[in-house]
Amino acid sequence: MKARYQYRFYPTDQQRQSLAQLFGCVRVVWNDALAFCKASEKLPGYNKLSAILTLSKKTDERQWLKDVSSVPLQQSLRYLEHSLPKLF
Repeated sequence: MKARYQYRFYPTDQQRQSLAQLFGCVRVVWNDALAFCKASEKLPGYNKLSAILTLSKKTDERQWLKDVSSVPLQQSLRYLEHSLPKLF
């Protein structure tokens, strides 16, 4: 017999704001990387996308990406790389 557990998460207002900021940053990174992939003739790999993310964090207009953890941002690039063959 397999056990099943159900959990609920009740974030505070500050946690909600932090999660919203994180999810917004992940969405922007995903969309920027997808746009780069569509503009490229050859589909770039994770290493190329990660390098672009690093360069993007150094610009003035995307400097706010440094405010969140880089792990979810990099993971979104891995998910994009995995789904690219299905998208194109």
